[in-house]
Order: sequence, then C-alpha cells, then structure tokens
Amino acid sequence: MVRLGRRCLLLASAFSMLSLQGSFQGPAWADDYPSKTTTIVVSIGAGTGMDVLARLYGEKLAQVLGYPVVVENKPGAATMLAAAHVASSPADGYTLGVLTSSAMAINPSLYKHINYNPESDFTPIALYVKSPFILVANPNLPFKTVPEFIAYAKQAKPPLKYATVGAGTLQHLSMEFAKQRFGFEAVHVPYRQTGQSVTDVVAGHIDASIVEAGASIPLIKEGKLRALAVTAAQRLPLLPDVPPFAEAAGVTDFEAVSWHVLLAPSKTPKAVVNRLHAEMKKIMSDPAMKEKAAAIGLIPIDTPSIDGINDYMKAERAKWGALVEKLGMKGSQ
Repeated sequence: MVRLGRRCLLLASAFSMLSLQGSFQGPAWADDYPSKTTTIVVSIGAGTGMDVLARLYGEKLAQVLGYPVVVENKPGAATMLAAAHVASSPADGYTLGVLTSSAMAINPSLYKHINYNPESDFTPIALYVKSPFILVANPNLPFKTVPEFIAYAKQAKPPLKYATVGAGTLQHLSMEFAKQRFGFEAVHVPYRQTGQSVTDVVAGHIDASIVEAGASIPLIKEGKLRALAVTAAQRLPLLPDVPPFAEAAGVTDFEAVSWHVLLAPSKTPKAVVNRLHAEMKKIMSDPAMKEKAAAIGLIPIDTPSIDGINDYMKAERAKWGALVEKLGMKGSQ
C-alpha cells in the first residue's frame, strides 16, 4: 500500500510538472484561438479607402474564424494614436491594427517623440495593398509626359510650384524624392485641404500636385487635370493608360507610395500570427477582393511572408528617414 501510494504521488507530481511547463509555453494556448471577438483598429476615419477595405476583409475573417470581427476607427495624431493603442494592447491576437508608411516609416524620423516603436512593438500579419499618388498638372502647361515635365521644370523661371497637404506628408516627400532622383526644381506650396490644392491646380494658380487617386481621378477624366504618372511601380487599375513614374522616366528604382499593413502587438503567439497571416493571404488573393480594392483607387498586392514584410518596412524606414534628414526635417514636428 505504501509503495502504491508513493507511485501515485510520483505520477501526480509528473502531471503537475507537465501542466506547469505547458503554462509557460505561451503558444500552446493558441490551439484555442479564437474564442471571442477580434477588433481591427483603423488609423484613419470611417469611409476612407483603408476603412472600407478593412471592413470588407473583416467580414471574411469573421467567417473563417467563427467569431465577430469589428472595426474601430482611431484617427488622430498623424495615425500615431492608433499605433500607440495597438502597441499597448494585449498580445493575444484579439486586437489588430491597420497602419501605413506614415506611422511605420516616416513619423519615427519626422517627430521628436513618438509613443511606440515601429520596429519592436508590432508583429506584421499582412501587407496587402499599396496606395499610390498621381502626379497631375494643369492641362494648359506645355508638357504631357514625365520626361517633358522634368525638362520643363529644369529650365522654368521662376520654378514650377507644386501643392500638397503639408510639409512632411507622404505627398510632399514623394515629390521631393522625385526632385532629388531626377534633378529638377519645384517650389512646395502646402495646403490644409486636398480639395483646395486641387482646385488651385485646375485654376492655374499652382502648376502641379502629387495627390490621392480619389481626389483627382474625376477631374482627370473630365480633362480638368492632366495625369502624368502614378507613383507606384505598377499601373493603377482605375487609370490603366497612365504609366508608373519609373516606367515613364525610364528607370527601375523609383516608387513612392503609402501602403496598408495589418499588424498585431509584438509577442503575439506565433501560432496565432501564422493563422492570421494564412487567412489574410487567402482573403486578399481572391479576385473579387482584389477588384474591390482596385475600385477604390488602391493597388492590391500578394502579401509577402512575415519576414518579407519586416524587410520591406525596414527598407521604407531607411528610405524615408534618409530623405527627412536630408531635407532638414528630422525631429521638426
């Protein structure tokens, strides 16, 4: 009886140790994921292209996960409000965030202080669309192509004026990137609102602009703006006849776009991250979803691997950080 009791105690001790080991192996509990609602935090307002697309794939995620997926908009502080919120959320897979190049690649150099670390506070899930800008000009100006625009800008006296929605925005940095890459001059005229800047290009008060697709395509189709190029490496489905800047300029290394990346807080269990990555890859590769993304002025892309996303964001931080510093804007905001 004593021997049997001792054997029972040893077995109980062994089971106890196995249980304790399991409790420390974080990912083990991921087998139960999901078991409740997931929230996707969108860093800009409702009704935007980012928001619309997040709601579309959120519905698809809910179907495959078997639990609701809700979208919560947290605009503000140049997308940093949402970034900080996601970074400080529990790393359990139930709070995800959609951020862009502003939060993940530009703000770290542009701002003196940010309350999140883009390199260590997040684990990427999917990089699924690029959001290009369009180089537009007043149609009365004597150039119709990018090479003609560059040649004209190089000799213009006084220099061409171009409009954006403010210093440090990606539109501003995109034109400055082009100026440095192709060696032309143009004076930046910042506006508070996209609508007014585009109106002034149409009226001839401003020569050109780097502008979002949604704000410019209707005017391009009406002939009130001339589209010279899109800033992505690929053509924009809504403007198939407008070439990429790189193609029009005869180079291969020019791209200046925003992008949408779905992220989780760092230390989210790898099994959860891999599950979400696989589901998003399936959802965003569906032709119907690609068509919906293209219809709102975005360029759908096949998400890279998780390591590939990290490499891409690292390269973007280096590119835009170097430009911010070269323009003397490091820590200016």
